[in-house]
Amino acid sequence: MKIAVDFDGTIVEHQYPKIGKVRPFAFQTLKMLQEKGHLLVLWTYRSGPLLDEAVEFCRQNGIEFYAVNSDYPEQVFESTMNRKIDCDLYIDDRNVGGLPSWGEIYHLLHPEETGKTSEKTRKKKSFWRR
Repeated sequence: MKIAVDFDGTIVEHQYPKIGKVRPFAFQTLKMLQEKGHLLVLWTYRSGPLLDEAVEFCRQNGIEFYAVNSDYPEQVFESTMNRKIDCDLYIDDRNVGGLPSWGEIYHLLHPEETGKTSEKTRKKKSFWRR
């Protein structure tokens, strides 16, 4: 899947324009998702030097994104473009119900690794593209 991931409040605690403290297991989970073959897109309000700072922070923590604020790496953002990214799934602290823990996120995406599939997971999975 191609997964859009927010930065402030999701990967790190919300301290915009500063970079907040890393949320527990955020980078470990993102690395595991990449190892499973998922394409990660950084999808954030940040732009300019603040965006560069976030991208570099993630790079220093072992995450290189497939694309940043775009559908694919070569896409050039123009102010007339819609900033909504074409992805299969969005991970964002502004979700209805809030942000689950990063461990819960991973297990929702890969329940086969726990040997258990919860009712909540089965319902959500039926709507996701594979």
